[in-house]
Formats: sequence, structure tokens, C-alpha cells
Amino acid sequence: MTVHFVGAGPGAADLLTLRAVRLLESADVCLYPGTYLDAEVLEHCRDDARLIDTQHLDLDQITTHLVQAHADGSEVVRLCSGDPSLYSAVHEQARRLDAARVPWDVTPGVPAYAAAAAAVGAELTVPELAQSVVLTRAQARSTVMPSGEKLAAFAATGATLTLHLAVTRTRELAAELAGYYGHDCPIVVVHRVSQPQELILRGTLADIGGRVEQAGLRQAAVILVGPALAGDVRGGESFLYSAGRERRVRG
Repeated sequence: MTVHFVGAGPGAADLLTLRAVRLLESADVCLYPGTYLDAEVLEHCRDDARLIDTQHLDLDQITTHLVQAHADGSEVVRLCSGDPSLYSAVHEQARRLDAARVPWDVTPGVPAYAAAAAAVGAELTVPELAQSVVLTRAQARSTVMPSGEKLAAFAATGATLTLHLAVTRTRELAAELAGYYGHDCPIVVVHRVSQPQELILRGTLADIGGRVEQAGLRQAAVILVGPALAGDVRGGESFLYSAGRERRVRG
């Protein structure tokens, strides 16, 4: 039996991959992050599947459930919000499973930042405006950031920023970023993207702090920053699709 780390996507039950749905349908045990997940996702599980909410469990307690389920001969799904490659603690859990000689694999999911960009109809890489996307997070009551990963260093590039775990520090971060992008730079905060409670706040670095505080947002939000987020964005056009680009027809 195998422990399957499965990306649950941003929360909507219909944004799971086909592979994720098949794994949920066959799972005997499913561990899920109740804080971020729309309960409708769990409707893909069998009626007799054992469901374990991990929002109040520490890493060792979660691992104990995974190892025990494997020992019992159960197929196990460990749901991760968004995509497992970002802020999912898969590394820590997989390390523990390796030590216990429990096999595991990973199924990707729709990352929350991609769902947020889709919700506002934004391309994060607009020619001649931004061709890079930085995925990072803020530090508050969380793991210390590596010394070289300063927000200022990322902001200096002018790339589109996607900030996770940062909504409680929106006002402070916006003030810092304004020194690099300008106070009128567009910013979008998307709360519980794709879920029934979805809330989209558009603004600038000058006013977004007040909007977030007025809405009372404390968690489950993605912040997108950069000129590509402007509602009337005007950039260049891609050389790949340019009418002036020479195209050779093969065959």
C-alpha cells in the first residue's frame, strides 16, 4: 500500500485532477487540511472511507496516522491544499515515511496562485511588463525565511509577486513594496479562491491595507502584486505569435 500526497487545488471540488479524483475514490483513509479545504472535495471519497482532519494535528501525529494506515493495509490519501510543491510540508512528511519504510508518491494540483490569477482574468507574464513570477511568503508566526530571500530583493526585479501566508501583514508589506513598484501599483488579494466564500479585493499598494482590514481577512488568501495586474494592462505582444516571425512548415 502507498501513501498518496494529492494536491487538492484551491478548494473547488471540480478543480481536482482526474488522477486525484481516482485516488480519492479508492482511498480507505483520507487526511485533509480542514482549514483550507471546501468540504465538497471530500464527496469524492467513499462513504466508508475514514476521514481525518489534520488542522489540529502536529507533523508527528499526522505521520503516525499515515504509518498506521499503511500497516493496516489501507490505501491512504494525504490531501494538500493547492499544489504539493508549495508550502505543503511534503518534504518533512516524506522524510518520516522513508524512515518508516512506507512508500509514497505525489499527485500535483492546481496551485492557489494560478486559481487566483484565473479568477481575476490576469496573465502574470505580460510581454515587456513582467516575464517572471516570484512565489514567496511573508514571515510572521512561521518558519524563519532563509537569509538571502528578502522581499526587497525580489521586488527590485520588478517581477510579478505572488505572496502566500501574508494577508495579516498586507499593510506593512504594501508599504515596503511601494518603494519598488510605486504607490499606484495594482495589487489583488483573493480570499478562498474557487470556494463559495471567495472574495476578491482589488486596489493599489497605497490603499489595499485598509481594504483587507475592513474585510477582516486573516487566512486562506493569495496576494498578487505587479503591473501585470492592472485592469487595463497594456504590454507588448509575444514574438512567438507575431505576424512578422518567420515560420517554416515542415514536410
